[in-house]
Amino acid sequence: MNQESRQDAQVSPGLAAYAGHSHLPPLVGLQSMSEASTRGLTVAESVARQLRLHWSLRRLHMIFVSRIAAVPIYELKMAFSLHAHICAEHVEPLASRVREMRQPPYGLEVSPHAALDTFFDEIQCAAEIPALVLGIYGYAVPAMVRALERILADTNKLFDHPTWRVCRFALLEMHDVLHYGEQAVACLVDEPTRSSLAAWTTRLEELLAAAGDLDGTQPKCGAEPQRMFSSQPFRYDPVPRRDERFRDPYNMGVNAEAFLFDAEIPPRPKSIMLYFKRLREIDVPEMMSSILVETHGKPWGYYRDMTRQLWDEARHAMMGEIGFVAMGIDWTTIPFNFTWSLGLNTQLTPLERHGVLYAIEQGLMPKKIGKEYEWEVALATANPLTALIQDYDWADEILHARIGRDWLVPELGGQKEALAFGDRAWSRILVDWARWREQGLTEHRNWWPEVYRDACRHWGIEPDPALLAYHTTYENTRADLKQVAG
Repeated sequence: MNQESRQDAQVSPGLAAYAGHSHLPPLVGLQSMSEASTRGLTVAESVARQLRLHWSLRRLHMIFVSRIAAVPIYELKMAFSLHAHICAEHVEPLASRVREMRQPPYGLEVSPHAALDTFFDEIQCAAEIPALVLGIYGYAVPAMVRALERILADTNKLFDHPTWRVCRFALLEMHDVLHYGEQAVACLVDEPTRSSLAAWTTRLEELLAAAGDLDGTQPKCGAEPQRMFSSQPFRYDPVPRRDERFRDPYNMGVNAEAFLFDAEIPPRPKSIMLYFKRLREIDVPEMMSSILVETHGKPWGYYRDMTRQLWDEARHAMMGEIGFVAMGIDWTTIPFNFTWSLGLNTQLTPLERHGVLYAIEQGLMPKKIGKEYEWEVALATANPLTALIQDYDWADEILHARIGRDWLVPELGGQKEALAFGDRAWSRILVDWARWREQGLTEHRNWWPEVYRDACRHWGIEPDPALLAYHTTYENTRADLKQVAG
C-alpha cells in the first residue's frame, strides 16, 4: 500500500464506525478496519526483512553452538544450548514463509549486508567471556528483538498473517532469551569491564548503523568500520573446559553403569548413580556442538534436529543437578569428568563422533540395560522426582535414536553399518586411565563412599557396609560395559 492510499484510508469516515453483525469483531478480531486499511508492508518489503531475520538467526545459532565446549561456566553452557535451540527452531519457519512469497531467487543462503556479517563475526571472535556475553545479550539479541517488534508493528495482520504469526512466535521466545541475557550481563560484566570494552561496543553500534540496524529499516549511517576482534578469522576450539566447581575432570574412579546394572544392589542407592549419569551428560552438548560446527553443507533440518538433541542433553544434565540439590548433596564435590567429550572432540572426525553417539543411543534401547531399565529402577526408588527425571530421559532418548536413523543411518548405508561404524570409532578413543594418574592429572579417587554417606543421612538410614565398599572403576570398562580397547 503506497503512502497516498494510506492517507486516503486514514481520512475515510466509515472506517472507525464500521462494525460487524451483532457487533462481532470485524476481520476475525485480528485488527480494526482502520488498522487493516492503513498498515502493511509490500511483499518485497516483508521478504527483505525476513531474509535478514533468517540470516541473523543462523549466525546467532552458530555463535552459541561454537562456544559451548570451550566456555567453562556450566550455566552458560546450558544457556547457550537452549538459546541455540530457540534460534534453530525459528530459522525454517522464516525460510518457508519466504519461499511462499513469489520472490525468487530467495536469497536464503546469501548474506543480506556485509556490515551485518562483520557484526556477528566480531561477537563470535570475542575471546573473553564478558565480551562474548555482552556482545550476544547486550547487542545481538536486543537487535533481533527490535527487528521482530518492528515487523510485527508494520505487518498487516490479515494480508500477511502467516508472516505475522511466524514472527510473533519468534519474538515470544527471543524475549525469554533477552530476559536471561540481561541477567547474565548484570552478573558477568561489571562497570570497569564494560568501560574497557567501550571502543568495541561502539564498533558494534557502528556496524548496526552501517547495516540500517539488523532489519535494514533504519537509515544506513556511515561506512562499515574496520574489524577489531575479527581481524583474524574465528578458530573453533573443541577442547572442553569447565569452571572451578568441576574438580578432578580426568577422574574415572567410579563406574556408575556397573553399579546401576548390578541386580544385587537395591534401587534407592542407585538413584545417586542416576543423578550422576544425568549431570555427567554435560559432556554431550560439549561433544555435539563440535559436530554441528564442523559439519557443513547439510539441510537445515539436520542442524535443527541435532541442536534439539543437544538441548535435550543439556536438560538432562540439569535434571541431575536438581536431583542432587533436592537431596542436599553438594554436587561440586563429585568429579564429573570430561574425558569422553575431550576424546571424541580431539581424536575423531565429526562423522565418527556422530557414529559413537548413535551406537550409544541404540545401546540404550534394550530393556535389560537401557533407558527402560533405568526408569524401572527410578520407579522402584519410590521417589517421584527420580521417576519423573527418568521418565523424560527415556522419552527423549527415543527421539534421539530417531534423529540418528534419519540423518546418520542413510549416510552410512544402513543400521548395521552405522552401529559397526560407531563401535569401531568408540574403540579408537585413547583412554589413558593409568597415564592420567601417572601424570598427576587425577588419582581416580573413589568418591562414592562419601556421597553415599551423605545420601544416607538424607534418607535417615545407616550406610550398608557392602555398598560403602564399592570400588569398580572405568579402567578396563566403557560406559556400555564393554571392555576398553588395548
